Amino acid sequence: MEVTGLLNNIITSAARIDSGWDGLKTDGKEREGRIYYEEGIAAASNAFSQAVSTADPKIIMLAEEAFVEQELQFCSEEDKHARSSLTQALNSFDDAFLCLKIVKDTAGYKAANNTWPHNPKYRIQDFPKDSFHLACIAHRTRLLNVLRVPGVNMIEKAVLQQRIDNMTAAQGSYIQMQKKALGD
Repeated sequence: MEVTGLLNNIITSAARIDSGWDGLKTDGKEREGRIYYEEGIAAASNAFSQAVSTADPKIIMLAEEAFVEQELQFCSEEDKHARSSLTQALNSFDDAFLCLKIVKDTAGYKAANNTWPHNPKYRIQDFPKDSFHLACIAHRTRLLNVLRVPGVNMIEKAVLQQRIDNMTAAQGSYIQMQKKALGD
């Protein structure tokens, strides 16, 4: 899978969704808005499906990061809560990408493993609950909160569920990387 094409599809889908929302709020532009919105949702669904099909946690996370960056770009300056949440997500993704680099260094990751408490509260399947896991968990919670909001239509909820499932898949793939790094 070409990452650049995937990210372009994510960015384009988010822009279409935003244009659709704008059209839906403008008298005389509702039909065009609905078309843009539905095309954007379909493109997002397709792009997230492509990302998860790679089983590569970095690609899955890159797709999610690109979409969240677009959400932040289109988010109203006055929407302080949403902007704060999206900014926190992007910061946690930055930390997650650092984990993806470190987990590839077997010796380094084995040493890092010894710095994490071995209490189950700080572990996932006996592996360190590091920044990658924390980013996935926090983002999944963020998406679940949006999924619970009344008034969100079912096609958008399907994409939210897909994104939630992608975070779970990214974690599962990352655990395999941790397993390999630690020789388990």
